[in-house]
Amino acid sequence: MTTDPDAAAHRRRPARRAAAAAAALALVAPLAACGSGGDGGMPTINLYYPPEQNLQKVVDDCNAQAQGRYKIVYRVLPRQADDQRVQMVRRLAAQDSGMDVLGLDVTWTQEFASAHWIREWAGQDKAEAEQGTLAGPLDTARYEGELYAAPKNTNVQLLWYRTDLVPEPPKTWDEMISAAQRLKEQGKPYQVLTMGAQYEGLVVLYNTLAESAGGKILSDDGKKVAMDEGAVKALDQLRKLATSGVTSPSFSNATEDPVRLEFQSGGGAFEVNWPFVYPAMQEAAPEMAKKVKWARVPGIDANTPSKVTIGGVNLAVSTYSKHPTESFEAARCLRNAEHQKFSAVNDGVPPTIEKVYDDPEMDKAYPMKETILEELKEPAVRPLTPAYQSISTVMSAMLSPPSAIRPEQTADELRKAIADALESKGVLP
Repeated sequence: MTTDPDAAAHRRRPARRAAAAAAALALVAPLAACGSGGDGGMPTINLYYPPEQNLQKVVDDCNAQAQGRYKIVYRVLPRQADDQRVQMVRRLAAQDSGMDVLGLDVTWTQEFASAHWIREWAGQDKAEAEQGTLAGPLDTARYEGELYAAPKNTNVQLLWYRTDLVPEPPKTWDEMISAAQRLKEQGKPYQVLTMGAQYEGLVVLYNTLAESAGGKILSDDGKKVAMDEGAVKALDQLRKLATSGVTSPSFSNATEDPVRLEFQSGGGAFEVNWPFVYPAMQEAAPEMAKKVKWARVPGIDANTPSKVTIGGVNLAVSTYSKHPTESFEAARCLRNAEHQKFSAVNDGVPPTIEKVYDDPEMDKAYPMKETILEELKEPAVRPLTPAYQSISTVMSAMLSPPSAIRPEQTADELRKAIADALESKGVLP
């Protein structure tokens, strides 16, 4: 793998990518107006990043530290991940030089790197990005052994449970289902609430179950389908949950926020969801919040801790940026330890730099930080492949509704569909 990002930019693409880029040009021409200061003045570093309420304060601080050498401008991406990806893919396919630093969902780094749209991190830039960063998030930032992004924040789901209903958190999904069934028999709130709609949230749930069962969806190099015994066991566990009588009637349509609201309103005994539910509950349902604690997501086997799927955002530098040196410097500033702590405390996004969790300021904002860190040190990472978007699409379709899963048959269908997705390697929406 070359360490020269400019050389990567000019490698010969497969014909279909070149054709796709040409076709995309007409779609993105109106978007290319945001220049990067290529007229000899102070460089403008355009940061394309998902909505984050207090990120502008981080940008302002980095601009002050730059002392006039460049100016970062925060270009807010759409709220939905699919819309974010579509905007960036179309512009990068057209070799738009108006994008400099990109905030990528952790599942996109491999795709963007394989298309030669982002630059490799090397030398001091790489050293700083890797220093003290948790291994799981770093895995999501690599492609073919090289670093193509710097993890800015990560995320991981927890088990939230009602202490007035359950004295101790369950260690396994079967234990949780049994506890919920007992509560149901007693006429108490009992539901196990989590995301089961046909979208990425269902894939995240299945990936957590598969990794917790010791299973693999893809081979370690990401080039072949595995769908091994553990992956089949996870299909059985997902079906068992969906048919146990303890999920919400809306389980097969449930996404993150409706799940939060249902649990918050007293509809469940257990919830598997991201940490954003904690501050939301503190504000909207403080009396309920007093009854809720958190724990590691249950595993498959009582003697084997679960592996929980991580999320987050990686910072990459566009191949077509006219100011790569300044862009790497800006990215390093945006994700340094000080700013990761600020974003964690003020925007609820867990840090990727381990030492930040030791900071006393994290105690109030993240009372669950030890559990988060425990999961982050032994995480499940979604399949690392440029074809992830296609794989996720076919997986969510075949896993939905979870009650219709037939473990062995569904596994065979997934093996074929994932193999087809790996062959397509699609990079355009």
